[in-house]
Amino acid sequence: MGKVVMYSSVSVDGFIADDNDQPGPLFDWLSGGDVPLDDSGYVKVSQTSYDYTRAYWDQIGVTIAGRRVFDMTDGWDGKPPSGIDHVVVVTHRPAPEGWDPEAPFHFVDGVEAAVAEAQELAGDRLVEVAAGDVGGQVLAAGLVDEVRMDVVPVVFGSGRRYFGSVEGQHLLEDPDVVIQSNRVLHLRYRVRR
Repeated sequence: MGKVVMYSSVSVDGFIADDNDQPGPLFDWLSGGDVPLDDSGYVKVSQTSYDYTRAYWDQIGVTIAGRRVFDMTDGWDGKPPSGIDHVVVVTHRPAPEGWDPEAPFHFVDGVEAAVAEAQELAGDRLVEVAAGDVGGQVLAAGLVDEVRMDVVPVVFGSGRRYFGSVEGQHLLEDPDVVIQSNRVLHLRYRVRR
């Protein structure tokens, strides 16, 4: 089975969105370069960010997200983002009325069940868990192998926390990847077991 990686862009003070669920400048690094990161034509990064991010994106088989993110993005119109094969949505509610049952989205109740479903779908590829409340729950359950964050030089002061409402201490190893790029610092930590 592939690794489970918690990921997001994050402010220096640990927020993935402001109080209004807006990312503000957190994604500016994804449009501030001249190297296309995907085929959309919108996502252009520096060469340094491309080398790091493209290699990571190419390893992802499944993304786990919460229902809040799913609803805010309108389910990505039934197409998983960034060329990912499947999205597992952690929710206590069924798929939205009229949702295409053929779309590669899986609605699962609980983070343990979501990780199990995602790992089965991903095979030996990575399972990416969106940071925030669901990511924090997966970390608290001891199911995260690695934490990746793209730290953006902004301070929000309040908003949606990277680790959600996770309680207790969780030790990470020293960062094994530290890459400075244009308006972003890419970091990777393994979770201490």
